[in-house]
Amino acid sequence: MEDQQSEPGAVTDESSGLDVEPIAEDGDQLHEAGDDHDGELDAQPEPESDEDEASPAAEPPARRKLGIRLAGVVSAAAFVGAAAFAAGAAQPYLIDRAEVAIKLDIARTAARAIHTLWNYTPENMDTLPDRASVYLSGDLEAQYRKFIDAIADSNKQAKVTDSTEIVGAAVETLDGPEATVIVYTNTTATSELSRSIPQIKYLTYRLYMKRDQNRWVVTRMPTITSLDLTPRLQG
Repeated sequence: MEDQQSEPGAVTDESSGLDVEPIAEDGDQLHEAGDDHDGELDAQPEPESDEDEASPAAEPPARRKLGIRLAGVVSAAAFVGAAAFAAGAAQPYLIDRAEVAIKLDIARTAARAIHTLWNYTPENMDTLPDRASVYLSGDLEAQYRKFIDAIADSNKQAKVTDSTEIVGAAVETLDGPEATVIVYTNTTATSELSRSIPQIKYLTYRLYMKRDQNRWVVTRMPTITSLDLTPRLQG
């Protein structure tokens, strides 16, 4: 049962701030209109008023600094908002990738389980139950061990060799610590009793699996499709 896989990628957050230029207030420009006099009198300059001292040229630097600080605050707020948006958009993507990785792990485990259970020779049948126990839960392990013990002697005597090829595997359901997996196989069995004519079957299993600490194990594995493709000799 193989994947997220998709099986990596990198998520890059780009954010931009808003630059706000401070707006200077235009002071009132004071214009003096001199009176035109006919005669000897010269116009005397009027003393500078307080309003002249408050012209834009004399605007204190504190006001300009305040405008710059406000622009920086707005820019920082925009940056934080953009980063939060990018993180929110990336979260579903990361969750999907994690789920894909879990499904790949389940599918690989199911495929390895079926491959181990149904690949054996007369020479290694005695160790088959121990090798298969890694993938099976307690009850199913006991049932499989009992089944192999029952056929081991006759299979070794008839020199039965069972070879199973995994055609495909797919996670059907995933609900927390439980999952179901469909595994498609082609199985070929040969023995001296069949005059070396292989028995060929196309089998599909549904594996019920659960998470046991840090690994997935099979609790049930009913056959849902069985198609016999063994050649028939005309007699």
